[in-house]
Amino acid sequence: MKKIIWIVAAICITLLYGCSGNSVSNEKDEHAHENVVLQITEYSKDFELYAEANPFVVGQACNILTHFTFLKNFKPLENGSITASLIVGTKGIRQTIKEPTKQGIYSFDIKPEIAGTGKIIFDIKNEEGNFQIIVPQITVYAQEEEAHEAAEKSVISKTNTTVFTKEQSWKIDYTTELPINEPFGQVIKTTALVQSAQGDEIIVSAKTNGIVVLSTENILEGTNVSSGQILCAISGNELANDNSSVQFAEAKNNFEKAKADYERLQELAKDKIVSEKELLSAKNQYENAKVNFNNLNKNFSISGQKVSSPAPGFIKQLFVQNGQYVEAGNPIAIISQNKTLLLIAEVQQKYASILRTVNSANIHTINNNQTYSFEQLNGKVLSYGKSTNNNNYLIPVNLQIENKGSFVSGEFVEIYLKTIGNIHALTIPNSALLEEQGNKFVYVQVTPELFEKREVKTGGTDGIKTEILNGISTNERIVTKGAILIKLAQSSGALDAHSGHVH
Repeated sequence: MKKIIWIVAAICITLLYGCSGNSVSNEKDEHAHENVVLQITEYSKDFELYAEANPFVVGQACNILTHFTFLKNFKPLENGSITASLIVGTKGIRQTIKEPTKQGIYSFDIKPEIAGTGKIIFDIKNEEGNFQIIVPQITVYAQEEEAHEAAEKSVISKTNTTVFTKEQSWKIDYTTELPINEPFGQVIKTTALVQSAQGDEIIVSAKTNGIVVLSTENILEGTNVSSGQILCAISGNELANDNSSVQFAEAKNNFEKAKADYERLQELAKDKIVSEKELLSAKNQYENAKVNFNNLNKNFSISGQKVSSPAPGFIKQLFVQNGQYVEAGNPIAIISQNKTLLLIAEVQQKYASILRTVNSANIHTINNNQTYSFEQLNGKVLSYGKSTNNNNYLIPVNLQIENKGSFVSGEFVEIYLKTIGNIHALTIPNSALLEEQGNKFVYVQVTPELFEKREVKTGGTDGIKTEILNGISTNERIVTKGAILIKLAQSSGALDAHSGHVH
C-alpha cells in the first residue's frame, strides 16, 4: 500500500514539475518569438544603411529602426528629410520623417497592405543633395506565424563575435572596406637617404676678396629667405691689397671721366674740330668704363659686395661667420628650396634581375610614423645601378619625390620598392591587421553592429597594403580603422546590442 502511495506521489510531482517546466519554456519561447527582428544592411554609393525591423505582416504595423552613415567619413547623417517607401507589386506605402530621432537614427512605422516580395526605397534629402538607397527582396507575409518562423531562420549566429554599436563607431575614427583583388608584385623593403635634388639647392659664393659683414643677426641655418634678400656684404675697406672699395671708386671715376670726354668730343665733332678716329676711340673707352662700372655697381657698393639669395627657400648651411675673411669663389651659404627631394636607396644583389621592373614605391617616415605613396608625392624612379664596386656591394636605386610631407634632407626613411606584378592578390590596408602572439587577425563585419574576429594568413606588404593568402574573401567587409577599439570592447565583456538605440 505504501509502495503504491509513493508511486502515485512521484507521478504527481513529475507531472507538476513537468508542467511547470513546460510553462517556463513556453514563456521563454514566446518572449524570444516576440523579440526576433530582421537585420537589414545595404550600401549605396554614398551611404551605409543598417536597420532593425519587425517581421513584415499584412495589416500589422512594422517598426523599422534605421541608421544612416556617410561612407565618406563613416559619420552619422545629422539632418535631412527621409521618405521610406515599401513597394510590393504595384502598391506602395510611404512615410516621411523630417528630422532624425537622434543623429543618424530614423524610426519608421509602416503597415503593409498586401503579401509578397517587394523592396524598400529610402529617399534622402538634405543640404548636400538627394540620395537613394534601395533594399531589395523584402518579404511581406500573410500570417504572423509564418513571418516569425522566417525571421527566426534568418537570425545571425553570434559565435566568436563582438557587438559594437553604430553609436559607438560614430564617435571614433572608424571605417570598413571590402578587400581588393589587384595586381601585387614583389616588394623590396630597404632604407633610403633623403637628399635635395639637383637644382633644388644653390650655392652662394663670394665674388671678391674681403671681410664678411652679415646683414642681420638672424642670418642662421634654417632661416627662411626670399629671392633677392641680402644675406651679407663682403667689404675690402681695410685690406691693403685687392680692396674692393678702391676698385669700385676707381671704376666709378673712370666711368665718369670717360663719359665726360666722350660727350665733349661729340660736340667738337659737330664742328669738325676732332677727327672721327678720336671720337671712336673716346666712345670705345666710355663703353668699356661703363661695362666695368655697371658690373661692379650691380653687386658692389662703396661698402663692398652685396651677397643676396638667388631664390626663395631657407639657409641649409652657412659657411662663414661675421668678420671672416673670404676669397673670390669661396662658398658663403647653401640655399635650399626643399621642394624636390632625391631618395637614394641601396638593395642587395639578389634583386638585381627585378630592379628594371620597379615602377613605384611607398615611403615611411620614422620621425612622424607616416606612410606616403608615390602618387601622393608625385614620385618617379630615376635610375638604378647596373653594377657594384669594391667599396659597396649593394646596388643603388635613385628616386625623386616632391616634399609634400615632412621630409628633412639628410634623414633616413623606410622605403618599399614596388615591382610590376601580373599576378592578382587579395589585399587589405595594414591598419586592418591586428597581431596576437605572432598571429594576424582582422574583424569581419557580420552586420554593421556585429563583428567576427578572424585569423588570416598574410603574404608580402608594401607598407600600406598587405597581401592576404587566406582567411577572408572579396565579398567580406572588414574593419580598416578602429579595429583595436573593437578588440578592447571584446576584452571588456559583452555589450548590449541595443545600447543607445531608440525603439
